[in-house]
Amino acid sequence: KTTEYPHKAVVSTQSTGKKVWLDPNEASEISNANSRQNIKKLIKDGLIIKKPQTVHSRARCRKNREARRMGRHTGTGKRKGTANARMPEKVIWMRRMRVLRRLLKKYREDKKIDKLMYHALYLQSKGNIFKNKRVLMEHIHKKKAESARLKTLQEQAEARRHRSKAAHERKLARNAQKNAEMFAHIEDNVAEEES
Repeated sequence: KTTEYPHKAVVSTQSTGKKVWLDPNEASEISNANSRQNIKKLIKDGLIIKKPQTVHSRARCRKNREARRMGRHTGTGKRKGTANARMPEKVIWMRRMRVLRRLLKKYREDKKIDKLMYHALYLQSKGNIFKNKRVLMEHIHKKKAESARLKTLQEQAEARRHRSKAAHERKLARNAQKNAEMFAHIEDNVAEEES
C-alpha cells in the first residue's frame, strides 16, 4: 500500500496536507519504501520534502477595506442591492429610537425633565417628531425656557394681584377711617348745637 500511495504515507508521517515534493530522480527508491520508518529515512535524506505553504495574502483586501471606510468604491456602479437591503430602514429607525430614548431616560434621572414631560416626549419620539438627538435637545431646552417664562409671568401676575388687593384694602381702611372721622365730627357738631 505504501508503494502504491507514497503521498498518503508521507502525509501520515509528516502530519501535513498533500503538499510534498518527491525527488523524481529517486522514484524507484521512494516506491520501494514500504514502511513509515523507511519514509522517515527518505525525509531525513532530503528525497521527500514538505513544500512551503502557499501565501494567501490579505494585504490587498485590507487596503480595499480601508479605502471603502473612507468612502471609495461605493458609488452607484458598485451597488448590487437596494438602499433598503444595504442599510435597512428598520435598523436606522431602531438606532434613532434607542438614542432618543436613552437621552430621555438620562434627562429624567438627572431631574432635567419631570415624568410628565418625559412621557409626552417619549410618545412624540415614537411618533417621528424628532429627526435626531440635537432636535430633541433643542425642543427640550425650548420647552423648559417656555415653562420658566410662563412661571415667571404667573408669579408676576400673582404679585400684581396681591399688591392691588393690599392697595384696595388700604383704600377701604382709609375710607372707613375718613367716614368714621366725618361721622364723629358731625356728631360733635350736632351735640354742640343741642347744648
